[in-house]
Amino acid sequence: MRLVNRTYDEMKPGDSAELRRLLTPDDLYVFAASSGNFNPMHLPNADTDGDGHPEQIAPGMFVASLISAVLGSQLPGPGTLYRRQSLEFLGSAHPGDELLCRVEVLEKLPEGLARLAVSATRLSDGAPILKGVAEVRAPRFKFDRDDVEVPGLIVQRHRHFEALVERARALPTAPVAVVCPDDANSLGGALLAAKEGIIRPILVGEASAIRAAGEALGADLSGFEILDVRGDAEAATAACGLVHEGRAAAVMKGHLHTDDLLRALLDKTTGLRAGRRFTHVFVMDVPGRPEPVMVTDAAINIAPDLAAKVDICQNAIDLALSLGMEPRVGVLSAVETVNPAIQSSLDAALLSKMADRGQIKGGLVEGPLAMDNAVDMGAARTKGLKGGVAGRANILVAPDIDAGNMLAKQLSFISHAEGAGLVLGARAPVILNSRSDSPMARLASCAVAALHHARSGEAK
Repeated sequence: MRLVNRTYDEMKPGDSAELRRLLTPDDLYVFAASSGNFNPMHLPNADTDGDGHPEQIAPGMFVASLISAVLGSQLPGPGTLYRRQSLEFLGSAHPGDELLCRVEVLEKLPEGLARLAVSATRLSDGAPILKGVAEVRAPRFKFDRDDVEVPGLIVQRHRHFEALVERARALPTAPVAVVCPDDANSLGGALLAAKEGIIRPILVGEASAIRAAGEALGADLSGFEILDVRGDAEAATAACGLVHEGRAAAVMKGHLHTDDLLRALLDKTTGLRAGRRFTHVFVMDVPGRPEPVMVTDAAINIAPDLAAKVDICQNAIDLALSLGMEPRVGVLSAVETVNPAIQSSLDAALLSKMADRGQIKGGLVEGPLAMDNAVDMGAARTKGLKGGVAGRANILVAPDIDAGNMLAKQLSFISHAEGAGLVLGARAPVILNSRSDSPMARLASCAVAALHHARSGEAK
């Protein structure tokens, strides 16, 4: 970034400078975090007057800080110090507004001081937001440098999941068989999704234990269907039966071991086999990424062979299409070139060619790709990689369960991502939550399942 100032001697009345700035929801979060002003009226998702619509008013001092940006970066520029500032706030700004912030030199005062008129207006309609007068000490020495850098900020919010939940709310409520929801986490997640209008839970398990969990949560379960079934395996089988009967559109894991649930799902007679292998997909909302990132397979297929990886790719592509994404599959290995000594690189190359020949449909598939050049365009260009996936992958196919699980958990616990977990390849999507999942992760898992079910129903 290049910064050039105008010294006191260079300034003259009538000089002006301006800055255009598009306000975003992230601006409100950053200002709240840095200033300590947590007034809900100034946050993107809080409703303070009860009308159902967040006010989302940009704090007046945030808009004023944009005036400070013009003074400190342009006119007079680097070396400027505030002495006084008078402001009159004339209107409100909101995320989505583009503001024009302007300063103009009114007069030069003795001892290096200057008075400037300041203003901020909304560009769309010219509405004034603020006006006032600033008195500053102007710089005495010239500053002209192009090496001024400021670290970037990533706001830890999960906008992609918020968007998916909003889309799922618009769908007909999906009936979901929740298996053994007899603890606070599993029952609470199902009830949260029901409250948001995304699912209609059918609670399958020991009725007395489910009601006890509801009492512990202070939740009224009188409006929910409870199917009294004793035993984890029996409850999982009963949930499969609800799908076969057309009474449930998805299955949700509650307080039981994953193996017990999968055993029932895979049963050749009463389970939910549908032709493809069962595969697991984490849909990750990683702060700072332009879209969700999928990681597969991180929970079911331990050491998948080529045939299993075909299903892993296809299931993930189908889910991405359900979520409105353009599927770009990066098949990961330790290297981005084919090495006969590294089986994952051979599998990746074969999967890429199979997609070229139409054996994997609906998305772009490229591999082998190392992690860096799968998700970072600069790394891809450095390696001379071209095509539609390198540097832009939104589906990451891990070579085995170890790599997939580590990658998903690194994104969660180091990059502060939220992850929605889904098992695909069955007759109905299976929501596979972890005990450590946050309420947002559980809600997003239900939203993802509802969106996938809706598209699957359209396809039929």
